Amino acid sequence: MAFKFTKIAFGAGIALAAASFSTAAFADDTAYTMGLWGDMPYAKADDQPRIPALLDDMNASDIAFSMYDGDIKDGSSKCTDDIYESAISMFNTLKKPVIYVPGDNEWTDCHRTNNGGYDNLERLDHIRKTMFTTADSFGAEKVALEHQGKPGEKFSENTRLVRGPAMFVGLNVPGSNNNKVNDDKDCTKKSARTPEQCAADNVEYVERDAANIEWLHGSFEAAKAANLKGVMLVLQGDLGFDIPETEDEDESRLPGLEGYAAFLDAVYNETAAFPGQVVLVHGDTHFFKMDKPMKDATHMLPNFTRLETFGSPNVHWVKVTVDAANRDVFTFNPMIVEANAMVGVDK
Repeated sequence: MAFKFTKIAFGAGIALAAASFSTAAFADDTAYTMGLWGDMPYAKADDQPRIPALLDDMNASDIAFSMYDGDIKDGSSKCTDDIYESAISMFNTLKKPVIYVPGDNEWTDCHRTNNGGYDNLERLDHIRKTMFTTADSFGAEKVALEHQGKPGEKFSENTRLVRGPAMFVGLNVPGSNNNKVNDDKDCTKKSARTPEQCAADNVEYVERDAANIEWLHGSFEAAKAANLKGVMLVLQGDLGFDIPETEDEDESRLPGLEGYAAFLDAVYNETAAFPGQVVLVHGDTHFFKMDKPMKDATHMLPNFTRLETFGSPNVHWVKVTVDAANRDVFTFNPMIVEANAMVGVDK
């Protein structure tokens, strides 16, 4: 039978787009699965030959859809137009819908000389005009998403949808300090940027950071209004969860991480006010991890979980079960692709 994603109100004149695709019979309290993956393929790790096995493994599973948390290329290869087309082709190889979230390697870092010395804001604009031209996801089967911006325009890459008891939110929060430039050295290191371009990057950062926080807040308000049990936030950048917290210093404000500070504060505040479970999914550092990071040196948010996905050269994925009857709502299973299991392992 055809299943329709839930349609709920998100504010004045805004509603989640409803779309349907063929699935088994579904009710709001029926458990289902979805997939998480990202940070692949990297040319420098020769990942491409391992991608077909990954896609086959995901296609053979029972996932309803998947979310890709950024980095369609490595950080030292050129940001040519063809890499975006290759990513679209990869996503459309999957049978079920794929929701793409941008990463730093395909726009933030494109100013690097070894990336081709591009204007990274032009590359962000290119992503919006090539990968977010409609409301639809990628995948052989597609689903319409709600987008923060109009197709192809600013913030069209920020998305959300609801299935059953959970909301899934995609946010453009990339690595490389969220595109915040701290000083002249930061501006020009291994970079083709001009001072004017670095100033423009900081203007972009401030505007997008505010838009991300607005999208985050609106999503939580809608989730509470609809009595949803869980919210999953998917972004690319590692916000610094693994840096040990101390009582003497706020590590989230350290150089190289302060570009995430306002957003992370908003995540913690929204989570504290939400009665259900919240999961923040990211890539960037390429190791599968799941934990409950501290808000600060002495406080944990019991309903907040961090999940880091696999990444190059570990070409695997994570399967998530979403179940309203489970008090944690989300259950995670690392899916090791057998054909890729021994990559990087000394024999």
